[in-house]
Formats: sequence, C-alpha cells, structure tokens
Amino acid sequence: MKFRDILNSEEFVITAEVGPPKGTDMHEMLHAADLLKGRVSAVNVTDNQSSVMRLSSLAACHLLKERGLDPIFQLTCRDRNRLALQSDLLGAATLGIENVLALTGDHPVVGDHPSSKAVFDLDSVQLLKVIHLLNSGKDMSGNELVGPTNFCPGATVTPGAIPLEPQLLKFEKKVKAGAIFFQTQAVYDLEKFREFMDYARQFRVKILAGILLLKSAGMARYLNKKVPGIFVPKNLIDELEKASDSSQKGIEIAARQIQELREICDGTHIMAIGAGEKVPKILDAAEL
Repeated sequence: MKFRDILNSEEFVITAEVGPPKGTDMHEMLHAADLLKGRVSAVNVTDNQSSVMRLSSLAACHLLKERGLDPIFQLTCRDRNRLALQSDLLGAATLGIENVLALTGDHPVVGDHPSSKAVFDLDSVQLLKVIHLLNSGKDMSGNELVGPTNFCPGATVTPGAIPLEPQLLKFEKKVKAGAIFFQTQAVYDLEKFREFMDYARQFRVKILAGILLLKSAGMARYLNKKVPGIFVPKNLIDELEKASDSSQKGIEIAARQIQELREICDGTHIMAIGAGEKVPKILDAAEL
C-alpha cells in the first residue's frame, strides 16, 4: 500500500529517516533503507540536513524508489529559488516520487559551508502552495504545465516550542496551503503534546509524532542546550546515565515512547540520525 493510501486508512503510520552520504558511496544508506523495507510506511530522505552538504535528496529518493520503497522527498527552500524548486518538483514527479516534505531549511551558517549564500526565495508555506499549483497543472506564474504533478504534500511542526502560539499559527497556514500530513520535532513532554493534539484535531490532517533515538546522556544534554523545541526530561537523562549499555537503553526508551504515543496521534516518525540499522530494533521493541 502506498504512503498516501496508508494516510487515508486507520492504520498507525510509521516513517523513518535516512541521510544521503557525503560522497557517492551509497552502500551504507541503501543498507539502512533495505532494513526498513516492509517495516515502515515511507522513508524520508533528508536534504542537506542541518546545512551540511550531501548527495542530492532527489537522486537518493530515485534509488529508494527503484528498490521498492516509498520515499518522502525532503525539499528545502534554503538552497533553491522558485525556478529550481519547481524544476526539481517536476523532476521528482517524472521519477515517480509522490511524497514531498516542504521545509524552509536551516541557515547555512550552522552547516559545513557557512560562507555559502542562502536563497530563501520562498518559505515552507509558499512551497506548499507551489506544490498545490503544480498538482492543479499550473506553475507559479500561472502557465499551464504539459502534464500536472500528483504529490502528497507534508510539513513539519514543533509541538514543544516555547512560546507555542507562533508554531500553531504557522501550522494552520501550512494546513491551509495544502499539507496533508505533519511530522513533528521530537516529542518528550506527553502532556504538552496532548494539548497540541487537542488543537490539531480540528483539522483533517495526519500527525506523526517525532521519535529521536537518544544514544547517550551527553547527547540528551546537548539537545537541551542546542536544539530549540526539544527538552529531554531529567528522568530520561538519568536513565541513560545509569544504563550499562546506553545505546540499548535509547532503543528501549524510543520503543516505550512509541507505545505511549499510539493512543494519542496518527503515527510516528523515527529519526535515528546515522543509526538507521537500529530502527528495526526500535520497532521490534515497540511490538510493531
């Protein structure tokens, strides 16, 4: 069943993330993707994540498609103007890629090419509107396309943001711009996430809660210091610190979070960050 069909069903949706290599050796990425085959509804392919230059997301999506996986093409506005964004979207459509996650993108200053020029001709809300236009058979200038696209568009939201109100306003703008599904930033505060879901349920969109695999107590502390919208509770940091095998403990915590979230939202999005081979272990532990 295709990802978009699963979104329209009552099935608990599972997506996971893989990162293209920084080079042309695809062995590691394809191995991680193969482990996900049959275990997840779709596989996100990151697009120069955190502004670090890597192989093209579009090329990696094409390779996953050829291997029988349903890829989600992550597309950021940071590196492309409106011509390039529309051109890449048409390219994706002709390669049979149907799912797109519209992202504004981190500023280049945080990545490995800090002196590169950011584009940001459009933002993620405007990109969603472009996807809607292409699906209707027109480009941004109103020109007719020789063949429309048929994308399933998605976006991101951060339910743990402080303050939350600006996030909710942007979430609603993304819904109105055509987003069908949302993948969230990592969720640790279940009470706050429940409040977000109470708000989000007024819209007919699917919410996939983000699960970020914690590999150590040090990683958790780093997230709390450096990543806005994420707060790993002290009890989880203590749990990781006391564990004889913090890597295994991280898998157990992720599985436990998924089991708790199953009653609250429509699915989960697992971010293993360079440890894609551990996603099946998380799913096994979560009995999925």
